[in-house]
Amino acid sequence: MHRKLTSGLALGAVALLALTGCGTVGGGGGGTDDGEALSPEDMTMVTVVKITGVGWFDRMEIGVNEFAEESGVDARQEGADDASPEKQVQIIQDLIPQAPTAITVVPNSPKALETVLEQARDQGIIVVTHEAAGIENADIDIEAFDNKAYGAQIMDNLAECTGESGEYVTFVGGLTAKTHMEWAAGAQEQQEAEYPDMKRVEDPIETKEDENVAYQRAKELLAKYPDLKGFQGSAGTDVAGIARAVQEAGLEDSVCVMGTSIPSVAKKYLEDGSIDKAFFWDPALAGKAQLKIAELLASGKKIEEGTDLGIEGYESLTKLDGFDNVYVGDAAIEVDADNVDDFDF
Repeated sequence: MHRKLTSGLALGAVALLALTGCGTVGGGGGGTDDGEALSPEDMTMVTVVKITGVGWFDRMEIGVNEFAEESGVDARQEGADDASPEKQVQIIQDLIPQAPTAITVVPNSPKALETVLEQARDQGIIVVTHEAAGIENADIDIEAFDNKAYGAQIMDNLAECTGESGEYVTFVGGLTAKTHMEWAAGAQEQQEAEYPDMKRVEDPIETKEDENVAYQRAKELLAKYPDLKGFQGSAGTDVAGIARAVQEAGLEDSVCVMGTSIPSVAKKYLEDGSIDKAFFWDPALAGKAQLKIAELLASGKKIEEGTDLGIEGYESLTKLDGFDNVYVGDAAIEVDADNVDDFDF
């Protein structure tokens, strides 16, 4: 796969399954009853995502299924039908009695999951998270890159597009989505330091991981701020919803739209200019990275500086400063109209 790394980032974002699980997964913990490390064939793992039925997590499920086929681990993905932290908690609560070897999770709200993930770990279940730097009750949190640097990189591109001036607004999937808020903070810090003629209007706008919500909010903001020059989207659904509003208003040439998405979702908007650039990492590879870390831990191995997961973008993990359990890869990708066809997802 062609990968274009964003500059300035540190070394260090399919069938639906039932909400409460699909049978008993068995297994349990990071070893056998006599304390020996498990072999992959004896491991069971469940990846719990923010929401099902959206392109981002459909793509992650492909990675989960590929990991299962390639490794021999019994792995599957589950998620709720909306981005409710309460529904994620319920899914994990229902999984704990099934005693999987590991639960990997992309939290809607890391804080909301702390208690239930602590319960899982108390039962000997390995917990690996993604998009949750700072979460306490995870053995390892794996990030595709340094989050503030990612936000700063989006801002650099947005500033270039707007001529380093004008008003902009930032969308996040949820105000409790820690990673999204870190991207927003990183972008704002970069703007205030480097682009003083730009100004963020409004606090981050919550879209609940819903493209239609992003569309409605963008329409409202375009009406409220007639001189608005830019949008930064965080959820994988944000920039598509924003682009629809920009397209309807005929503002493709005067409003800049940047943010996280995947090529298949962003392509038509990149081609007509209603999205200027999309930033992302491959959710399939992120899904594999979470599961590979869980497999290594269940096999009695450690995750440390320089660990090679054997997955593109995660060949040499870097420990994130200030955290004991957070590691980052170098997996960032950016696309525009010129290179979007290089990607098949």
